[in-house]
Amino acid sequence: MPEVRILVVEDEPSIIKLIQFTLEQAGFQVSSAQSVEAATPLLSAELPDLVLLDWMLPGISGIQFAKQLRAQERTRDLPIILLTARSEDTDKEQGLNLGADDYITKPFSPRELIARINALLRRRAPQKTESQIQAGDLLLDPAEHSVSANGRIIPFGPTEFKLLHFFMTHADRVYSRRQLLDLVWGDHIFVEERTVDVHIRRLRKGLETVGLENMVQTVRGSGYRFSATPAQ
Repeated sequence: MPEVRILVVEDEPSIIKLIQFTLEQAGFQVSSAQSVEAATPLLSAELPDLVLLDWMLPGISGIQFAKQLRAQERTRDLPIILLTARSEDTDKEQGLNLGADDYITKPFSPRELIARINALLRRRAPQKTESQIQAGDLLLDPAEHSVSANGRIIPFGPTEFKLLHFFMTHADRVYSRRQLLDLVWGDHIFVEERTVDVHIRRLRKGLETVGLENMVQTVRGSGYRFSATPAQ
């Protein structure tokens, strides 16, 4: 499974322990905090791929925190699942309206938790899943860490593979160098934006072996775009 980092914000130590064990058994990397105040520096240091957020927290509530995260550009698209003992439809509606992507009512089974996380990742961060992706003649298999075209394997280094995985799951959208660094390398990694150009060249060189280098397109003044219909 591609590396998936999950931040658990929950004030009950026993629940944190259970969630952490469940998620780590499923192959996720887990960090935790017992309050919004404790979670904030963790988010500042490195954005996780998903946040499990308890509704009722000491100090700032989880629902208030979700609203704050949605108001900030850096965390606007961060996948959020609310954990709560509230089960009324009006509570669920409030949570979703204020920024949560999904809502799990306590108590929940480990199987349900993993299923809901994977469903949200497929929807909001498909590059973090193991689903095969087909784009024209190009096939990427995250589980096998392989890329092929018409049955011919194309060898890529880990960074080029990760970059192509992101592109193929976000086709036909233009991304700047800075956006690609944040979304592919991670916003905690501080490298020159021109690093992206180096890896784009390597990616195109690999695709060139099967005549698909034009799938990765330069958009002058904006950045790069991947398209299943190669530019001529």
